[in-house]
Amino acid sequence: MKIWCNAQWTPESRAFLEAGVAEIGSYRLEFSLQASASNLVAGTADPAMATAQIVFGQPDPGGILAAPGIAWVHLTSAGYTRYDEDGFRSGFAARGGRLTTSSGVYSDPCAEQALAFILSAARQLPQCLDNQRSEQGWPARERRAGSRLLRGQTVLLLGFGAIGRRLTELLAPFEVKVLAFRRQPVQVAGVEMVGLDRLGAAFSAADHVVNLLPENRDTVGFMDGARFSQMKPGACFHNVGRGRTVDQEALRTVLESGHLGAAYLDVTEPEPLPKSHPLWTTPRCWITPHTAGGHSDEETRQIRHFLENLRRWNAGSPLLDQVI
Repeated sequence: MKIWCNAQWTPESRAFLEAGVAEIGSYRLEFSLQASASNLVAGTADPAMATAQIVFGQPDPGGILAAPGIAWVHLTSAGYTRYDEDGFRSGFAARGGRLTTSSGVYSDPCAEQALAFILSAARQLPQCLDNQRSEQGWPARERRAGSRLLRGQTVLLLGFGAIGRRLTELLAPFEVKVLAFRRQPVQVAGVEMVGLDRLGAAFSAADHVVNLLPENRDTVGFMDGARFSQMKPGACFHNVGRGRTVDQEALRTVLESGHLGAAYLDVTEPEPLPKSHPLWTTPRCWITPHTAGGHSDEETRQIRHFLENLRRWNAGSPLLDQVI
């Protein structure tokens, strides 16, 4: 059985993957000559993929549908926007194909980034850094008065998958109230689930809104002017989901008006954000360059996640992070 991979690995990671596959079973591992540039970019068409049964990386969706022998695709990313189309879903599912993601690899770092955003806002860290870099003043009274305890605050999570679950665990010691919006509610201890009918009230109650939404036809522009205006005055907005789920002009408007306390963005539209883009200089808007999922052993953890699923595939067991 052939495994085709187009992920870009360091030599050490590639050797780790080769050794792990060889240990699990009689698989032939073939690497594409045109590795995908990153998790966010689909790979180019490669005729060698057509003869594979298992695909690992960021394959071209059209190439998957055109290769009936491919039974399982494992993505190196948590997101799967380009595969979340009706044509791909129905076509791949109809032949019994399975699609898994690396969501389990990214729940910890993304949740920690969101927590760092929330704590930074509460403790006025960006304002202190701005002061250090420009005025070198000592505005102790102003910064102390602007700092907040998280205890007793309300955090609204937009989306409640692996990242939302992990962030809820990280927030537990701070004694915050956690609300979560999910189209298909689930019962989770310590989390109050809200549907679309209660989302307006949740916005008005939340001190922090954390956007974890994936990008699809239902979520593009989800955070628009109307929803930003429903947010509690002075609240903070944090985005570690996808840039296209936010109307960035509406976000600028509520920041410039003073209605929104701050915005912390790890994702934007487009990416990279051009140097001339007004978000860079919008007041109380702080941006990280899509680094929330990054961590020093990212490649190793991606490979371990795939190998665990390969063991499960070999044994006929349920796969981790299956979306199709």
